[in-house]
Amino acid sequence: MTPTSLSNAVQDPSRRHIIPLSGGKDSTALAVYMLERHSGLPLEFVFTDTGAELPETYSYLRRFEAIFGVEINRLTALDLPELQVRSKGGRRSPFDVLLNEVYSGFLPNPQARWCTRMLKIKPFEHFVGGDDAYSYIGIRADENREGFRGAAAGPSPEDDEEKAETGRAKPVVLSNRNNILPVYPLKDIGFGLDDVRDLLLGSGLGLPPYYDWRSRSGCYFCFYQQVGEWQGLKERHPELFEAAKTYEATKANGRRFTWSQTRSLEALEKLRERYATPTGEPEDGCAICHL
Repeated sequence: MTPTSLSNAVQDPSRRHIIPLSGGKDSTALAVYMLERHSGLPLEFVFTDTGAELPETYSYLRRFEAIFGVEINRLTALDLPELQVRSKGGRRSPFDVLLNEVYSGFLPNPQARWCTRMLKIKPFEHFVGGDDAYSYIGIRADENREGFRGAAAGPSPEDDEEKAETGRAKPVVLSNRNNILPVYPLKDIGFGLDDVRDLLLGSGLGLPPYYDWRSRSGCYFCFYQQVGEWQGLKERHPELFEAAKTYEATKANGRRFTWSQTRSLEALEKLRERYATPTGEPEDGCAICHL
């Protein structure tokens, strides 16, 4: 998918202008920039809720709405017509509905990230429908993270070809549909990490509070978390840590899933050593979830 430049996108009134928010610093900084520099556009803000986000993420998004006087459209996989979800009430989170009713209890993992495609991308595509739209994506000018790809299933031949020619992985996209064109404003204006931080602090919004103990937004049980992040989850949100443990129950066939690739959460919480909170940028994961 060939991206459109920011300068061309902002002059095009024929398409919708949609900014997906993850609750992370980069997509939020992009939203702030567009509001400050291109407030005349009919900007639409969307957040695709997995039902398993951190409390800090929800409060950060509400704070964004209050400061800038805008409304974020909340999307979930429960809105997908093919799922035929009759009731959205109770404690049936989008993640649990897909896990139990679509994937027969098969939990996502780094090799089979159905969560990205089904919980983030498809609800976004359903929201756009058949309309022509620009999707504004918060990839910075100083980013070149190979692990962040647009397709949930992993690299495609096109990715490999592009990497061979440029030395870089294919840019992150939220959809491969032809009616949804990606735009990378932070790249176009040369914004790096320091610029993102300065913009958020200067706006009065600040950085997402979970960065004190976590390197990413996204689900509280994200399997890309490092040991220090799991320990931080147990310290900050013990109820969520316990909830994550329930998914690791031994199956009837004797097999046991673990979120961490090295040990169960039960074993992890018994560690005496306190691992450091990850610093810098996460080098793996799904960018769509935690830009």
